[in-house]
Amino acid sequence: MSKLVPLKSGYYVWKYVPSIVAAVIFLILFASVTVYHFWKMWRSKIRFALPFAIGGIFQIFGYGARIGSHNDTGKLMPYCPALFAASVYMILGRIIRSVRGEHHSVLRITWLTKTFVLCDVLTFIIQAGGSGMMVSSDLTNIGEAIVIAGLAIQVASFCLFLGTAIIFHTRMRSAPTAASRDPSHPWRQHLYSLYAISGLILVRSIFRVVEYVMGNDGYPLTHEWTLYIFDAVPMFTAMVIFAVWYPSDLKPSIRALDYPGDEVGEAGFPGQKT
Repeated sequence: MSKLVPLKSGYYVWKYVPSIVAAVIFLILFASVTVYHFWKMWRSKIRFALPFAIGGIFQIFGYGARIGSHNDTGKLMPYCPALFAASVYMILGRIIRSVRGEHHSVLRITWLTKTFVLCDVLTFIIQAGGSGMMVSSDLTNIGEAIVIAGLAIQVASFCLFLGTAIIFHTRMRSAPTAASRDPSHPWRQHLYSLYAISGLILVRSIFRVVEYVMGNDGYPLTHEWTLYIFDAVPMFTAMVIFAVWYPSDLKPSIRALDYPGDEVGEAGFPGQKT
C-alpha cells in the first residue's frame, strides 16, 4: 500500500497519495487534445500556436509524474510551467494587425508580445528558484515566499494584459477600422475566445497563489480534488476552446489597399498621412 514518504531533507512533497485514476484520465485527455493541436498547427502552418501545444506536452509530463509518484511520494516532482499564455499574447497581436488597429493598442504592437512573454519568463524563473529552495528544511519558508511573489507578479502581469485587450476592444468599438467592419473577418470571435482562455488561465493562476498563501498544511495542498477542479479542468477547457476556435484565419497583416480607409500615417491615426 502506498504511503507518504519525505525527501532526505525531511520535506514532504505530497500531503496525500496522488490518485492514479485521476492522473491517467487527465493524461489521456491532455494527450488527445495536444495531438489535435499539433495536427492543426501542421495543417494550418501557424507557428505562434506552438507554445500552446508545448504547454499540452508539459501537462502530459506533469500527470505522468503524478502517476509515478503514487508509489514513490518521496520523489521530487519536476516543475512544469504552463506556456498557454504565450500563445494568447501572440493572438492579441495577430488580431490587432489583422484589423489594422495598431493605433488602438496601448503598447506598440512590436513590443506587446515581447513585454508579456518576458514577464512570464521572469515569473517562471522566480517560481522555479523558490520551488528549489522549498525542498531544503532551512529555506522552506523563504522558498514559499519567493514562489508566492512570483505567482503574484504573474497574476498582476496577466491582469495588465487583459486590460490591454479590453482597452483595444473598447477603442475599436468607438472607432472601428474598415477591416474590422468586414463581415467575413472573425476577429471578434477570436477576441472572445481570447477572453475565455485568459479567464481560465487567470483562475488557475489565482488558485496557485491561494494554494501557497495557505501554506503547506492548507486545504488546497492537502486535498487533491482542488488541483483538478481549479487547475486541470480550466487548462483542459482552455485547450479545447483554442482547438475549436483555432486562429488559423488570423492573417499577420492586411495590406492597406485591401482597406483604403485604414491607411495609418506617422501620427498613428486612420486616414492621416504625413
